[in-house]
Amino acid sequence: MQKPGRNDPCWCKSGRKYKKCHSDFDEKIEEFELQGHIVPPHSIIKNDRQIEKIRESAKINIAVLDYVSEHIKEGISTAQIDRWVYDITTEMGGIPAPLNYEGFPKSVCTSINNEVCHGIPSEDIILKDGDIINVDVSTNLDGYYSDSSRMFCIGNVSEEDKRLVNTAKESLNVGLKQVKPWGFLGDMGSAINDFVEENGYKVVREVGGHGIGLEFHEEPWVSYVSEKGTEMLMVPGMIFTIEPMINMGKAEIYVDEKNEWTIYTKDGKPSAQWEIQVLVTETGYEIISY
Repeated sequence: MQKPGRNDPCWCKSGRKYKKCHSDFDEKIEEFELQGHIVPPHSIIKNDRQIEKIRESAKINIAVLDYVSEHIKEGISTAQIDRWVYDITTEMGGIPAPLNYEGFPKSVCTSINNEVCHGIPSEDIILKDGDIINVDVSTNLDGYYSDSSRMFCIGNVSEEDKRLVNTAKESLNVGLKQVKPWGFLGDMGSAINDFVEENGYKVVREVGGHGIGLEFHEEPWVSYVSEKGTEMLMVPGMIFTIEPMINMGKAEIYVDEKNEWTIYTKDGKPSAQWEIQVLVTETGYEIISY
């Protein structure tokens, strides 16, 4: 960790002298690092101006998902959802972050039933009575990124599937209780995994959350099957997603060999996921996007 001189401008670009800004903060981080913990680099700590810009991006992300919530129904194609996302995002001045990201062909991920994540919208995929679907929206506004997803129950969904969807949502609240400055991401992951398994489900291991804000995907990678006291130290100014993928059956997954994007449950049973974007604050957390 490179540190400025005490009277030099702080690395966070606040305009204040380092000794009056992040000097004590860095010393505290170094204490954890000396104990062998994983600590965040300066590059992922956001300043007040950056956080405000990320909040502006999130306003678009939330508005898009609100629109989807009001209009999604049986009989529409996932391609129609993709058009909604593109049109609303661009009308509000943003860019859909998934579009052309590492070759992804659409503006949104739409994952139905046994699709765990990264489902690709298509005119041929029509929502049917009884489906559960995750709509994962991400926004780039002037280089600042937001990301969140919601589950939707289409028509007459079975009680078994509704319980899965509700448990996945409740797991976010369980994890949020562990989001606090100077705690560890593993505290959150452990709490989520324990809760999910107590309810008879499994958390996907290979796919997790991520840091976000100045890039679509930043450090850290966020696991939801981790142990207390492990993974990266959480500090004020960190922003990351909480998005555990919860399988009704076993945890094993596989990737579609044709499109090389869509991930499915190996046993063919349903999967559910909600995603929020969280800022670590001096006293706890702030939900940036939902």
